Amino acid sequence: MIYEVVMGLEVHVELSTESKLFCSCSAKFGAQQNENVCPACAGMPGMPAVLNKKAAELAIAAALLTNSAISPVMTFDKKSYYYPDLPAGYQITQWFAPICTKGWVDIETAANGKKRITLKQIHIEEDAGKLVHDPYSRSSLVDFNRTSVPLVEIVSNPDFRSAEEVVAYLEKLQSLLSFAGVSDCKMQEGSMRCDVNISVREAGSDILGTRTEMKNMNSLKAITRAIEYESQRHINALETGSELLIQETRRWDDDRGESFSMRTKETAEDYRYFSNPEIMPVVINEEWIENILAALPETAEAMFSRMITQLGLPEYDSRLITKSRNLSRIFDETLAFFQKPKEVSNWIIGELLAVSNAAGVSDDEISIDCEKFAKLIKLVDDKAVNRATGKKLLVTVIDEQVDPELYVIEHGLGMVADAASLETTIREVLDENEKSVSDFRSGKEKAFGFLVGQVMRKTAGKADPSAVNEMLVKELGIRN
Repeated sequence: MIYEVVMGLEVHVELSTESKLFCSCSAKFGAQQNENVCPACAGMPGMPAVLNKKAAELAIAAALLTNSAISPVMTFDKKSYYYPDLPAGYQITQWFAPICTKGWVDIETAANGKKRITLKQIHIEEDAGKLVHDPYSRSSLVDFNRTSVPLVEIVSNPDFRSAEEVVAYLEKLQSLLSFAGVSDCKMQEGSMRCDVNISVREAGSDILGTRTEMKNMNSLKAITRAIEYESQRHINALETGSELLIQETRRWDDDRGESFSMRTKETAEDYRYFSNPEIMPVVINEEWIENILAALPETAEAMFSRMITQLGLPEYDSRLITKSRNLSRIFDETLAFFQKPKEVSNWIIGELLAVSNAAGVSDDEISIDCEKFAKLIKLVDDKAVNRATGKKLLVTVIDEQVDPELYVIEHGLGMVADAASLETTIREVLDENEKSVSDFRSGKEKAFGFLVGQVMRKTAGKADPSAVNEMLVKELGIRN
């Protein structure tokens, strides 16, 4: 029998605000355990919740980016459940009047081409805390720093049929939201998390199978592995009757490559949703929406198109740079100081990424003064220094924030451009390496590279390699 996998996603995205959703505690990642906690986000009785306006605006931006219908009035509700990382015993969320509904996101995969993923809704809610389990003491500790950090939950319809589509969708959301500054979408830090609701049915059927929810996946690779495992578990159960499939929440263990049952899947009735009387309804008028829309920056797709059509860059360069909001910013800011798009692109892809990768710095964490970066590229382009020197200088520019023009002058790194001086050096090298000259003339091409290296050594690496090659060929032709 042929089976079809059916999936819907619940994507939780932490919003890029300075403070939490209902109090003034810092919402930034990386603080010491329980450093950013106050009576309000710790769930103490009698502490009123005051809505973070910036969080509402970022949620509206997310709605605009996903083509969603924004509600004219949104309200907040209480979702009741007890868990140690939820100190109030309920989570403030949106159930009856979410901020937006009925959106869509277009994706493209190699297997199926373009496809539209439809959204049920996006709603704002506060995050829960974080449990840290210690297997040695067999105890659990709770960190409330993340409690009440603002997030949006993006709920899709069950439109996914493969792990490839899921990954394409998540990458599209990362691009849309990170470029707009809605969230940094760093899965490794938990600012973007995905729960996969998965079921399997006979191909061609319109009846959904038993659904399980997969949690605890912190990378696209882990999500792919989890989908492959869980879909095969469902198929095996249907084919062999090896187990009874039930609606449940399962935890993914990436080290073991298996999923494990956590609890039976709750329903809306289990959560006892009721309106939160402490937070007044929020009216979202057209003027507010238009102001947020006007402030949205260029999307990755728009920049990709601009790089190809207006700047004439190859698709490869454009795709690689627009995968990162930070690289895109570096490209645009550097281009403002040095208007040669291909040279800027080459230096970002070929040199800047190499230096950052060697230092263990991710694309989104690269920091460089773009004006100084542009000066460095210009020095090489103008042949004031050769590319090898430029590569070394790039590290100094990043680490020490030096002005490359002044640094080249102060350290005598300028390219040896005097033809007479270079010709003298080449003749000295040929006189000192007669065997290599003979080897080259007898057909050993590696000898030519050795001679070039000797010239570069004598000039302390400051000669123009192309000029050295040209003059060396000329000299070898003359000296028969």
